[in-house]
Amino acid sequence: MITVICLLIPFFGTTLGAACVYLLKGETIHEKIQKALLGFASGVMVAASVWSLLIPAMESSESLGKLAFLPAMVGFLVGMFFLLLIDMIVPHLHLGDDHPEGIRAKLKKTTMMVFAVTLHNVPEGMAVGITVAAALSGELNITISSALALSLGIAIQNFPEGAIVSLPLKMESGSKHKSFLYGTLSGAVEPVAAGLTLLLTSVIAGLLPYFLSFAAGAMLYVVVEELIPEASEGEHSNVSTIGFALGFALMMMLDVALG
Repeated sequence: MITVICLLIPFFGTTLGAACVYLLKGETIHEKIQKALLGFASGVMVAASVWSLLIPAMESSESLGKLAFLPAMVGFLVGMFFLLLIDMIVPHLHLGDDHPEGIRAKLKKTTMMVFAVTLHNVPEGMAVGITVAAALSGELNITISSALALSLGIAIQNFPEGAIVSLPLKMESGSKHKSFLYGTLSGAVEPVAAGLTLLLTSVIAGLLPYFLSFAAGAMLYVVVEELIPEASEGEHSNVSTIGFALGFALMMMLDVALG
């Protein structure tokens, strides 16, 4: 039961955030608040990548001696380049940008905006799935509480993310119901990615360190390529820095307190 809860919590966070279209009158979030939330999300993802994924990956490879870093490094780089490849292929449009990325396709603007968010929800789902798999295997120094901490941390940063996505979609589609649905669907990929990763790692459990660092690399790609640049451009970048610090501290606290 706790496994299912871990897989679904991030999705609930996105859904609750998307529901803000029914509560907030405006069609956008104030620039300062949006930058603070983007910084917060970045802090959570960086801390989660380090404490919940990369460090356990290296600790599980201690038998390799001075080469204990190797599985973590390989998985990390593969995760980075995998997201880079996906970013280059899938047509998507970032919030506040008028130039689509990926392969050219005749898709609605709202669809490509949802794809953009879906892209960085995939590694978050993978991170939860691999952490749950590691906890269930009992091979690494990862408990189900650690998996729950990661899931909660991602869910907390998914809440403002769901609002940031759905409110502009309300302006594009003109419908609260549609924007809520699109925002929710962008988060639905997380439990799917988590479930598939959990099934895959149960078959090839010996590669857990590589999968942990792969998820870390994928998450950090999103932070470096998208979240931090969006949070830092223009004015009020100091607000995003404060948000980053709070998100990082929160995730660090959750990992230690619940792990």
